[in-house]
Amino acid sequence: MAAVEPAVRVQAEDFDIAAETALLADGRLDIGAVVTFTGLCRDEGGRLAALELEHYPGMAEAEISRICRAAIGRWPVTGLTAIHRYGKIAPGGNIVLVIAASSHRQAAFDAANFVMDYLKTAAPFWKKEHFADGSEGSWVNAKDADDAALGRWRAKNHFEN
Repeated sequence: MAAVEPAVRVQAEDFDIAAETALLADGRLDIGAVVTFTGLCRDEGGRLAALELEHYPGMAEAEISRICRAAIGRWPVTGLTAIHRYGKIAPGGNIVLVIAASSHRQAAFDAANFVMDYLKTAAPFWKKEHFADGSEGSWVNAKDADDAALGRWRAKNHFEN
């Protein structure tokens, strides 16, 4: 089996989930499962007009690639895509897409979950809220729940950070 190279992009433009899934899986007879995760911008109860995401160019792509390679090394995935957007994103807009393909579903689920948990905590992105009343919030702090989710992978020694 050839080594799997993850497809990683950081972009301002929206992405098409169906097109990205087809790009990964069409014509592939070795794939038995495809798991997709799409993170969307919430409106926070109608208070949010947009979420602004900034990243460290070059470093963000390198870190996401490192995370994806760790997942590929741990689970028998046959394809892996990670796309993260930056810029101002309105509620309902796509922020992140992770697609994991494997011969069997559990590996695809685990790899996608692992990548998302690490993206939320280790990838160099910063978020600022822009409110519906025209005011601007401060940069959003990391959530304890995200750190806790990451802790389960570290406890199982899946990835050294």
